[in-house]
Order: sequence, then structure tokens, then C-alpha cells
Amino acid sequence: MASKPKPALTTEPEFSMEVVDGRTLRVGRWRFDEGLTKPPLLFFNGIGANMEAVAPFAEMLDERPFITFDMPGVGGSPDPKVPYNAFLMARVADLLLKRFGVEQVDVMGVSWGGAMAQHFALQHPGRVNRLILAATTAGMFMVPGNIKALSKMADPRRYIDPGYMEKHFATLYGGSTKGAGGHTGRITPPSKIGYLYQLLAMIGWTSAPFLPFLDKPTLIMMGGDDQIVPVINGDILKTLIPNAQLSVIEDGGHLFLLSHLDESLAAIRAHLDGA
Repeated sequence: MASKPKPALTTEPEFSMEVVDGRTLRVGRWRFDEGLTKPPLLFFNGIGANMEAVAPFAEMLDERPFITFDMPGVGGSPDPKVPYNAFLMARVADLLLKRFGVEQVDVMGVSWGGAMAQHFALQHPGRVNRLILAATTAGMFMVPGNIKALSKMADPRRYIDPGYMEKHFATLYGGSTKGAGGHTGRITPPSKIGYLYQLLAMIGWTSAPFLPFLDKPTLIMMGGDDQIVPVINGDILKTLIPNAQLSVIEDGGHLFLLSHLDESLAAIRAHLDGA
């Protein structure tokens, strides 16, 4: 008797609006109902970035479930009613995992989200298997980037004016931009209050005193030509985290995860699989 063919797996995400700790958040889950055995990847996005910005990465990492959410006032999440901080949003992420029946995750964060990933791993260590920190820092103890890039990053036109983004893309993000051209088309501008509260959430924040106690296998990924987060910040993280390795994409800028997707995925898969 011939065996039945296995159903084709889908990469279409499932979106839902979840109320957690009084905050309404848009949550995206990939491949949660496909019987995959690897731990889900909990992903924290960069400042002002909605989950569609990371969709190409989520879709290609097709061997494991993937979960992320839009911060308040970003993407499909309504504006925050009150300010928040890293502690509160790490609690929210923990409660979301409980809601979806997830006990342990691998965690990844990019840029602003890299700080959230560090904080989550420190606040909820029992939840975390492995950690990936991309284009990020230890908080206020960081080496700042190119002043031209930082000033243009603060300009809201980078979200709403494609011409402005195209003109200043290299100054903003640095490095090779091959493969990152569709990035702006996937971004929904955050609200003014959403962006402001994200900035305020990390004012004065640092993980530096606590990173020596972080005992999770950690991959630090940096772009060698990142104009926003210089690669030396990756060296600082590697020095502070006991079980860390540093991978530098030499011609990568701040968006190396998109511009060097295949190279990034290879390093990420090797780390998550314990290679």
C-alpha cells in the first residue's frame, strides 16, 4: 500500500492581535503548526521596524518556527498609552510565549532589538537556549557610529520618503547594499509616539555589568562597514560574554542581514544547530 505524500509546508505567517499586560500587540508566527522539532526563534526587530521588514529572513529560516511582534506604535500595533522599558517588554515576550505554549526558544535581536534580546536572555534565562546579537551594542557603553549616519537616522523622512532613503542609503547603513533594495518597500512608518517611546525605553540602559553572567552560547554578528553600530561594539560584547563568538561580514553595513542573507543564514544555522 502506497504511503500518503507528506503535506507541503507553508511559509505564510499567522498574524494575530494579542492583549498582554494591558498592551495590544500585533504578533507574527511562522510554521507553528507544522510539527517542526527545532526550538522557535524569538526575534526582536530594530527600532521603528515592523515585522514585514524581517519577513524574507523569517521565510528562509524554514526549518524552525519563528515568532516576532511589532512594538507599541510600530507596524500593526496600536500606539502605547504609557511609556515602557526593556524589563516590561521582556515580560510581555515571556507572557506571549506562555500563551502559545512555548517553553524554550532561541533568541535573536538586531540593532535596538539586540538590546532587547540581551535583556530577555538575562531576565528569563530559563527560556533561552541560544542567543544571536546582530549589529548591536551593550547599551550606553557603546562606541557611537558616523555622525552623518546617526543624524540621518533620526530624520523621519527615512521612513516616509523613498527618494530620501535612496539618496542617503549608503550614508545611513554603509557597506554593500546588494539584495537590500526592497527593504524600504516593506517598512510601515511608526507613529511619532511609537518611535519616541522606543527611543526612551533604552535611555540609560546597559547590559554591560551583567553580560559576564550570561551563560548562553552567543553568536555576535557585525557588519565591517556598519555606519551606525561600528564593529568595535561587537568586540566589546565578545569580551563581556563568556561563551561568545564574533562573526564579521567585512563588506556588510547595518543591514547585512538583508544584503548578505545567504551568508548570514549560514552562520545563524551553524550556531543554532550547535556547530
